[in-house]
Amino acid sequence: MKKILYALILLSVSFGSSGQQSDRMRNSEQLPEEPEKTIVYVYEIKEMIAKPIWRTTKLAFQEADSLGADVMLIDMNTYGGEVASADSIRTFLLNAKIPVYVFINDNAASAGALISIACDSIYMKPGAKIGAATVVNQSGEQVPDKYQSYMRATMRATAEAQGKDTIIVNGDTTLVWKRDPAIAEAMVDPRMYVENVSDSGQVLTFTASEAVQNGYCEGIANSRREVLELVGITEYTLEEYKPSTMDRIIGLLISPYVTGILIMIIIGGIYFELQSPGIGFPLAASVIAALLYFAPLYIEGMAEYWEFLIFALGVILMLVEIFAIPGFGVAGVAGVIAMVTGLTLSMIDNEMLKDFEFTGEGMSLLMRSFGVVVLSALMGLIASIWAASKVLSTTSFAALVLGADQKTDEGFLGVDSMQKTLVGKSGEAYTVLRPSGRVLIEGNIYDAKSEFGYINKGDKVKVLRYETGQVYVMKV
Repeated sequence: MKKILYALILLSVSFGSSGQQSDRMRNSEQLPEEPEKTIVYVYEIKEMIAKPIWRTTKLAFQEADSLGADVMLIDMNTYGGEVASADSIRTFLLNAKIPVYVFINDNAASAGALISIACDSIYMKPGAKIGAATVVNQSGEQVPDKYQSYMRATMRATAEAQGKDTIIVNGDTTLVWKRDPAIAEAMVDPRMYVENVSDSGQVLTFTASEAVQNGYCEGIANSRREVLELVGITEYTLEEYKPSTMDRIIGLLISPYVTGILIMIIIGGIYFELQSPGIGFPLAASVIAALLYFAPLYIEGMAEYWEFLIFALGVILMLVEIFAIPGFGVAGVAGVIAMVTGLTLSMIDNEMLKDFEFTGEGMSLLMRSFGVVVLSALMGLIASIWAASKVLSTTSFAALVLGADQKTDEGFLGVDSMQKTLVGKSGEAYTVLRPSGRVLIEGNIYDAKSEFGYINKGDKVKVLRYETGQVYVMKV
């Protein structure tokens, strides 16, 4: 009897639970599904187009991909910058897997115009401008036409990459450019004539309304929200690129100005140490500057280890020339070439080096990098020579030299001040002076330093001056 009672209770419970479950299923079927929100990733370009922007562009797209973003919205306000970095960015945008829209907040000049045209759609704020893409140097002067020719072709090709639209005129189907390539070229070349658009002999720049009229802007908006409404995105989630502290540091170190300063310290420190051996600080500064120069470029994939090895080989060859081989010959010249080559190539993105062409922008980029290295190296040498003259001729830097008492009863020997009387006397090099060595004067041997270049053993020398316990000589 108890077993029958238990069975009836279990059946009632199971029927009740199944009934509740079926009710829940019916209720869930009746609930409307929430619409899936579009993930919009926002990335700002509001500074000069240079290597740091090219770097953060790649990082932004990587993060957008990891978040599963559906749309990339670039918020832009820039007066332009490096053509090489802009060209890398525009190629990256043309191959993007998701739609890329740009909102020109105020300016999209020069390199900014090139990047904007590479986006799928352009939206502009009232009062914003786009154009003026003529290539200029750091002084604002136009560079030779061979560089302008490359920029014209790049702008034209970017506009062509956006394809054509189908329109119907009087019942006939016609294909027209979504963005007229001739207009893009007119933004570079004032000689380019486009009827009713560019006929004034001036480089073309559009206002927002002019850009809409000529197909270079899909709409005018006052904010990001209005841009998304024009696109047709109403339900969305915004994600924005926020650089980390390390990203900011790396971006700072690879900026053109900082790389120039680091090259100055590298070259100047090495030269200072060779001229004043034993101080140690200039060499340490040079090593630290080299690490700060190469490490960020290597971490970001812009430079490879072989470029650093070329530079290191150049330093080794210079040291061999100075300390092992008299004079300045093959090793010294090869060392200088290797150092300059390593520093120059490390400034060029390895992705660009793979398809590098020694024409057009490729040659321009190479020459600019070479110019930065040479100019920075010369400035470093000049600063090093000036600093060496100050350090060695004043007591203000006494902390850099030995300050402890050196007593004769502890084995130290004093320097006879009679060396001052050697000024004007002649003798011969007892050893090679590179630039320091020893000379033989009136039967006595003295430590000396060559005032100009290297002096081989046995060469006739003359004492020019005596300063800070050091005899300075020149070859006669």
